[in-house]
Amino acid sequence: MIAFLRPARRERRTPVRESGLLLAAAVLLVGAAIALPLPAAGAADEGIRHRVDQLIETGTARVDGGDIAASRIVAEVFIQRGFRAAWTSSANREALLQAIDASERYGLEPEDFHHSAIRSALRRQEDGDRYGALQADLEILLTDALVRLAYQHYFGKVDPTSLDDDWNFERQLVSGDPAAVITSVLDEERVAGFIDELALSFPTHDRLIAALERYRAIAARGGWRAVPAGPTLRPGTEDARITAVRERLAATGDAEKSSDGSPNESSDASPAYDRELEAAVRSFQRRHGLDDDGVIGPATLRAMNVPVEERIDQLRVNLERGRWVLRGLPRDFVGVNIAGFEAWLVREGRITWRSRAIVGRDYRRTPVFRDAIRYLEFNPTWTIPPGILANDILPQLRRDPGYLARKELTLYDRDRRKVDPATIDWPAVTTRNFPYTVVQSPGPANSLGLVKFMFPNRYAVYLHDTPSRELFDRAERTFSSGCIRVERPFELAELLLADQPGWDMAQIDRVLAGGETTAVRLAQPMPVLILYGTAWVEADGTVHFRRDVYQRDAQVLDALADEFRPTRSDG
Repeated sequence: MIAFLRPARRERRTPVRESGLLLAAAVLLVGAAIALPLPAAGAADEGIRHRVDQLIETGTARVDGGDIAASRIVAEVFIQRGFRAAWTSSANREALLQAIDASERYGLEPEDFHHSAIRSALRRQEDGDRYGALQADLEILLTDALVRLAYQHYFGKVDPTSLDDDWNFERQLVSGDPAAVITSVLDEERVAGFIDELALSFPTHDRLIAALERYRAIAARGGWRAVPAGPTLRPGTEDARITAVRERLAATGDAEKSSDGSPNESSDASPAYDRELEAAVRSFQRRHGLDDDGVIGPATLRAMNVPVEERIDQLRVNLERGRWVLRGLPRDFVGVNIAGFEAWLVREGRITWRSRAIVGRDYRRTPVFRDAIRYLEFNPTWTIPPGILANDILPQLRRDPGYLARKELTLYDRDRRKVDPATIDWPAVTTRNFPYTVVQSPGPANSLGLVKFMFPNRYAVYLHDTPSRELFDRAERTFSSGCIRVERPFELAELLLADQPGWDMAQIDRVLAGGETTAVRLAQPMPVLILYGTAWVEADGTVHFRRDVYQRDAQVLDALADEFRPTRSDG
């Protein structure tokens, strides 16, 4: 269908963030049919021929203020047509203009699709400049806009490999001659259907689109006022700022509103922190990944005072991430949301298991990547990876050689013989002259817990159990050295082994009780997707936001504001 829709690996660069990320709503030219004289369909247009020659010779062109991004495809469309006009149908023009304006609904920028340039050209054409260079320019602009729309709806605007050199998610390609597809779409007057087919339709994505509309409506009403700084607010106290808290929570539906959209008149002027407000605060805290204790401390106040414009940007960023990964998902997979501190199992497209998770500290970030779980290991040993050895273990050993024994760690030389730590001059040992392997024995104290889920990868990252159960009660869970610890690992193990004879929870318990390290290979590898999302919407419509713990959102947002530049091979 559209082989031209392939990801473009762009040169890494520092995008310049434009001041206005969101276009104001404008009066559409397509509110009614645009009745314009159209050129004859059969004649070659020398203006189009000139523009195509320019595209072929230079690989680019600036047409009526708009840069032509898909130069190769645009040129090929008109070569195949014998340089005849392609946009002779007013229905096609109207459908394209409607799709351009509708692109904002998906978190895209209408200006990426020559919004202003096309409108300007149409106005001039309506004023009498209907043929010649203007008509040729309009043909080129409209065709490039259609290709741009197809690309961005199908893949997203931003190439994720330009932001992350380790990106290994494949984006689904489809085959065919792109110029022939575009010509067919135009000849059959099905521009609207073509764009609809390419736009991502996925439940979680559709809910984000609805949330974006909702938060833009909040912005149109003026957003929300910041809650003034001050001491921590607790249930049962009185404070003049309580009124501002009520207004803030009413703006996003955490607190009840009256029929005119304002907070309830019965309580909006009260300075008392009552039970009704406490329930609203707890709801807000849960939606933002905070401890839902009803206490309005610094973290809750910061979340309340994030401007609506920043929440809109956050929704747009996560819509873009969806375009990167949600198309062509496997029916069964294990997923992890790093920023959401959660893991889940999907079977037949439905979540069948969820668990809180612990991910890497900011300086030992869990990477975003895709792989497949190939085997499980019960009662695992833990071979200390080089990074942890250098940063954690060696400093401890230089201070206290007895550290190994307390942590049930065994030292081996290169011939796999045990070494007595007391015989080593630890202050003289460095990572460069360290000829040993450090291994932690199986057992309840093992840092991996009693089970790990293995998908061998170059990051040495996997899912596993943990003896540090208390950390799951923290709202923000960045405590690991990069691996993902899951709160309910044995439920996941049982589900992954459900199709393998002899493996049920009773058998798992027997293996664990035996204490021996036991590997169980999955009959069918299970895809695992390690993702990063800072906003999502539950099936009941609850909008969740999370702190950008790894500071990844800004890069995506800047790239969304940057000029759309696919590589020459893609255009």
